[in-house]
Amino acid sequence: MKTLSAVFLFAALLTAQPETPTKPAAEAPSEEKPVVTHHKMTMAGKPLSYTATTGFLPIKDDQGHVEAHMFYVAYTLDTAGTKRPLTFAFNGGPGSATIWLHMGCFGPKRVKMRPNGFMPPPPFEWEDNQNTILDKTDLVFVDAIGTGYSRATTLDMGKKFWSVSGDIAAFGEFIRLYLQKNSRWTSPLFLAGESYGTTRAAGLSGYLVDHGIAVNGIVLISTILNFETVSFGIGNDLPYILYLPTYAETAAYHHKLTPELEKDPEELRQEVEKFAAGEYNLALQQGDAIDASLRQSVIDRLARYTGLSKQYVGRCNLRVDLSHFDTELMREDAKIVGRLDGRFTGPNETATQQTPEFDPSEAAIRPPYTAVFGDYVKTELGFQSDSVYYVLGGGIGRWDFDTGGRAGFADTTQALRRAFAKNPFLQVYIAEGFYDAATPYFAVEYTFNHMGLTAEAHKNITRGHFNAGHMVYIDNESMSKLKQDVDALFDRSMAK
Repeated sequence: MKTLSAVFLFAALLTAQPETPTKPAAEAPSEEKPVVTHHKMTMAGKPLSYTATTGFLPIKDDQGHVEAHMFYVAYTLDTAGTKRPLTFAFNGGPGSATIWLHMGCFGPKRVKMRPNGFMPPPPFEWEDNQNTILDKTDLVFVDAIGTGYSRATTLDMGKKFWSVSGDIAAFGEFIRLYLQKNSRWTSPLFLAGESYGTTRAAGLSGYLVDHGIAVNGIVLISTILNFETVSFGIGNDLPYILYLPTYAETAAYHHKLTPELEKDPEELRQEVEKFAAGEYNLALQQGDAIDASLRQSVIDRLARYTGLSKQYVGRCNLRVDLSHFDTELMREDAKIVGRLDGRFTGPNETATQQTPEFDPSEAAIRPPYTAVFGDYVKTELGFQSDSVYYVLGGGIGRWDFDTGGRAGFADTTQALRRAFAKNPFLQVYIAEGFYDAATPYFAVEYTFNHMGLTAEAHKNITRGHFNAGHMVYIDNESMSKLKQDVDALFDRSMAK
C-alpha cells in the first residue's frame, strides 16, 4: 500500500492528496547568501535581541550534484554562543509548509487570531509572540521539498524526495549541513514536528542516530506515527475504536449528548475509552458473526456517545468513519464539523451531502497565515522572491507512504524505538488535542503503548492534553500551556 486516499493525509493542513506540481522545475533557487536581519522584542518584560537568517541550503547527491534547495528561517539569540540548544521545526501534510509552527507557535512573531483561535476579520496582522521558545533555544524552521519556497531542481528529481524515506533523508542531510556550516555540532539538539511532521520527527530520530547524531529531545504536536491507527477500511477496525473518544468529545462540545454525559468531560473520556477498548473492541472482532443482542447493545452505546441516531449507527454496521461523522453530527442544524478541530463548524448547504465539502477548521486559519507570512518574510525578514510560497499542496506530487510497515501502512515507530535504544537520554513530549480528528489522541496513546519500548524509555515520555484541536496553539490559553510544557522538556533534557 504505497499511497493513501485523501482522508488519510494529515494536514498540518492538507485535506487532499498532493496534486501534480503546477510550477515544479523552473523555480529552483540559485545558491545565494542568506539574508541576515537583526531584531528586538520584549518578552515577559525582558528584552530579547536576536538574529534572523533566511535562505536556502542545497541538497546534493553523493557526486556533489545539487538535487534540491531547502528553504529555512533560523533565529539565534544574540547573547548566546554556539553551544546553545538548537531546535529544527517542521510541519507536515505531507505538502504543508512550516508556516504554522513558525507563525503560530514557536517563532518570535505570531499571527494575530481571536483569543479562542478563531479567524479575525481581514486584513490580518502579526504580533510579538509572548510564548515563543526562542528564550530557551535557537530555532530553524525548514520547509520540505515542494512546500514553501523549497524546490527540487527538476520535476523528476522531486519524486526522489516525495516519500517517507526520501523526505527523512533530505531533512537528515539538511540538519547535517546546517550543523557543519554554522559550527553547531556541540549544541544540544531538538526536533519539533506537527502532524505528518511527527511522522518525520520519529523517522529522523532513528535516521540521525544511525548517522552519529543524537538528539536531546523531541516535541510531537498532533502525532501520527502508525497510519494503521487512522486508516478506515474494511478489515481494519482499529480506527473506529481509536476515534470514538474524539467523537464523544466533539459531540459533547456541540451539546449533542445528554446533560449527564456533558457535565464532566474527564469522566466522559474515561467512560468512552473503557468502552472503546473493551466491549466495542470485542464486538467488532466478531465481525458478521456478532449476535443480535450484543449488536443492539453496542448500537445503543455508540448512539449515546456520538450523538448519532441508533438507526444511523446500525446502517453503518457499528462503524462510523470520520467523514460521515463530521457530516451527520449536526445535519439537523444544517452544519458540518471540522476535521482538524471539531469545535469549528461550517454550512451544510445541500443538507443531503454524505461527506463534508470542505474542512471548516482549515478554512478559518489558512487565509490569516498565508497573508501574514507573505508580508512578514518580505518586510520583516527582508527576503525578496516572486516565487509561489506553497502553503498547502501545489508543489509536490503524489506521496509514497511505503515504509515496509505492517500490512503496508506507513509506520515510523520503530525508528523512534531505535533512537530510544541507542540514546537513553532522549526525552519526548507529546501534545494532544481532544478535538483533533486528524490525529486523534486515543490513537496516539495506542501507538506509544505498542512500540515495544522499555520501562525506562516510557519514563522519558511526557504528555500534554489540550481542550483544542489539531493546532493546539491557536488559542491563547492552550498556547500558554504548550509553552510551559515545552519549556519543561528543555529543562529535563538539559539537566541530564
